This record gives sequence, C-alpha cells and structure tokens, in this order.
Amino acid sequence: MAVKRRTKIVATLGPATNTPEVLDSLIEAGVDMVRLNFSHGEASEHIALAETVRNRARAYGHQVGVLADLQGPKIRIARFKDGKIMLEEGAAFVLDVGLDKDAGDVHQVGVDYEALPQDVKRGDSLLLDDGRIVLWVEEVEGSRVVCKVTIGGTLSNNKGINRQGGGLSAEALTEKDKADLISAVEMKADYIAVSFPRSAADIEYARELVEAAGGECGIIAKIERAEAIEVIDEIIEASDGVMVARGDLGVEVGDAALPPLQKHIILRARRLNRVVITATQMMESMIENAIPTRAEVFDVANAVLDGTDAVMLSGETAVGKYPVKVIEAVNRVCLQAEQQPSIRESNHRIRSEFYKVDEAIAMSAMYMANHLEVKAIATLTETGSTPLWMSRISSGIPIFALTPHVATRRKVTLYRGVYPVSFAMDHSNHAALNLEVVNELQRRGVVRDGDLVIITKGDLEKEGSTNALKLVRVGDMVQPKENDTVYGS
Repeated sequence: MAVKRRTKIVATLGPATNTPEVLDSLIEAGVDMVRLNFSHGEASEHIALAETVRNRARAYGHQVGVLADLQGPKIRIARFKDGKIMLEEGAAFVLDVGLDKDAGDVHQVGVDYEALPQDVKRGDSLLLDDGRIVLWVEEVEGSRVVCKVTIGGTLSNNKGINRQGGGLSAEALTEKDKADLISAVEMKADYIAVSFPRSAADIEYARELVEAAGGECGIIAKIERAEAIEVIDEIIEASDGVMVARGDLGVEVGDAALPPLQKHIILRARRLNRVVITATQMMESMIENAIPTRAEVFDVANAVLDGTDAVMLSGETAVGKYPVKVIEAVNRVCLQAEQQPSIRESNHRIRSEFYKVDEAIAMSAMYMANHLEVKAIATLTETGSTPLWMSRISSGIPIFALTPHVATRRKVTLYRGVYPVSFAMDHSNHAALNLEVVNELQRRGVVRDGDLVIITKGDLEKEGSTNALKLVRVGDMVQPKENDTVYGS
C-alpha cells in the first residue's frame, strides 16, 4: 500500500496553468487545493476556472478544494513616466499622494493610499517592493512624505509599500474585496482568504458579509501585518484557519524574526483547532529552474516538521516554467519529512477537559490509534468537525472523512492527514454500516484482512452528534443487526 502524503499542497493558478493538459497534470500530481488570486483577472474568469477545476478533478476521481484569495488593501506607489527609475543610496525621494499617478520620476512618485502622510512620521522606515528599496522618512509636508534613500536600486510601477513595524491604517476589506467576496460566494469557494487583517473584528466582518450573501465559505486570515501578531489568538479563533503569509509579514517584522513567528503561529493554530497554511517563496527558484535549491527543500520540510496543514505555492505554479515539477518536488519533500518519528508523537490536549461529546470521541480515537497498531481511522461526518479535531493530533495514521456532502469533502481537503470520501449515510444498521466502511477502505487499498480500523459515528437523529467509537478488525466483523440511524459531526 502506497504511503499517503499528509501535508496538503495548495497551488496558485495563473498563466502557466491555463491549458487543460497542465491542469490535469497538476491534479494527477496531487494538488489538494487551488488558489484563485483576486489580485489579478476578472471575477467571471475566476468563477469559470473554479468550475473547470472541479470538473477535471471529478473526472480523475479526486476532490480539489478552492481558495479565493482577496487582494486586500495593498498599499502601492503609482507609476513612472518611463516605467522605472534607479534610486541611489543617500538621494532624496518624495512619496506624494497628491501627485498625478503617471508623473513619477527619479525625484518623486504618486501613492494610491491617501492616508500615508497621516500614518508616518520622521524616523519611520518605509519598505518598497518587498523590502528591496528602503526609505527613511525625514519629514511630512502636507501630501508629501519626504524621504532619504537608505537602500537603493531599481524601482518600477505599482510596487507595494510597508512601514517597518507595521502601523499603516488601511481597512482590511476594500470595496473591490467586498465585490470579490460576493463572487467567491457565487462560485461556492471552500475558503476565502482575507488579506492584511489587523484584528478578529476584520475576520468577523468578512464572515458577516459571507453569511449575508448566502455563503458558507470558511475564512482564512492571512497574517501579514506586524500588529496582527499581538492579537494572534483572537484572530485565529475568529477564523477557520490562518495563512503564514511570509512576504509582507517579513517586510514588516524583519526577515530574521520570521522563523520563530512561523513556528509560533502554526503551534497556536493547531492548539486552537484551526488549520494553517505556510506560504510565500516555498520553492521560488523553480519559477525558472527544474529543481529546487537545498534551502527550499529545507524550508518545505521544516514547515512540515512545524506541523503546518498545507504548503502553498504562488508564482511557482502561477507563472513558473515547471508547475507540475514543483508539485512533484513538494510531494517528495513532504513525504520524506513526514517519516520522522518526532512528528508522529503528540501531547496535544493530553491534560485538557472536553466539553463536547463529539470532541471527546475524536480525541479518544486518536489516543487509541496512536497506542495500537491501527491502520486507518474512518469518521462518518456531516460538517467535518470530527476529522478536524482528529487532525490536530500528530499521527502517521490516515483519517478518512466519509460524508455524503460535497461541501464537507471539499473543506477537509485542507486538513492535514484527512482524506475525503463520498459515502452515503442513510443506513440504519450499525453493523452493516461498519462492513460498508471497511469494504470502502479495502477497495481503496488502505487496509487488508487482520488490520485494525477505528470507526466513529453517531446514533442520534440529529446532525453533529458523533458519540460512538468502534474498533474493528478487518475480516472479523460482527454480523448486521437492526439499529438506529447513523449520523456524525
């Protein structure tokens, strides 16, 4: 039986993936979720692409989730007369929110963020183009922020601006984001990523908009602002998951601060029962090269060892020369890292008190699985809650989320170590249902005669009621008897 990769792979779609052949190859290579970047393209294009992905995945018998990533309040400079300039270290340079947006030159450039003069003061450092250019603020004169270049280089149109240490006050959801959120609901995106949230209130507002539009999309908080770190637990608890968005976050807090922050965010997300994605430059060199650097291999492996649910590829698959090869490379690295004994052990919530029966069942199943020679866990689920709780426990044992609901199957594509299975739960006989579950796992080549399997389910006539745990041995099953209707949370 082939070892199943537990860490999920999210691939950003773009020009490099816009042919049916490449899209099919990505699915075959093992993509678990696709990211649609609303910073580019039209909403109608994203809606059509989501449908295409789902249709192609269905043809291969796979389940692929969809993440709609909102652009957010990316604060940018405007444009230069000649497309780009060269800034010399020590030179004066002005950011002017009142300047014509196409009138930039070597002395000044417009800015699309009108509140910039109010948000900065003398002594601040402004980082442009992901920190490649650094400006020191000397003074603010009305609409003009007068700076000195401390790190120079080539600067081109529409590059982003960050303030070192954070503090720019732009709202997390722009008018464009609100319109794109409606489009994401229309396409039935499984998750919507909110860019640059500052607090739990930003996530709660996004959820209100989703619900008002009639959607049930999960909300992913992209941790990109320095001030978000100060309230990280509140943001995590308000969301369905978080993304360690290392690009803008690294610019604001400094690159040396990123590794411990990544570990901290992943740890807090897992302890608070939320999913976590690690993103940005995971295998950046593979935009141009057919193999990754050793540093990139270590980066992906370390994210796996930290406990991330998923690693996300951006330019590597969106515009890179080798979108399929990069998926294959990430797959190899994740599989190897997952063989380390240290990440198959867990003390997660070992001393915690549980307040929900279904949560206690999920934790009991994982404790049993990690202390017996269990080959697989099958959880009959309506909402996906039980497999989520299970997936917070470090283990090498595959968790199969059996559900008739396509939305739940798509949601769990992001859960580490959880695999969605289409499964009807209209059976009223527990023993017969157990046989059907085991037969499904045998059909998939997961278990064979003599293997131990854990099955969790419910027996009350209501959803979200997992209250039963069954340990069975394949080939030695109890004969069916009449029983109650089965449900699961």
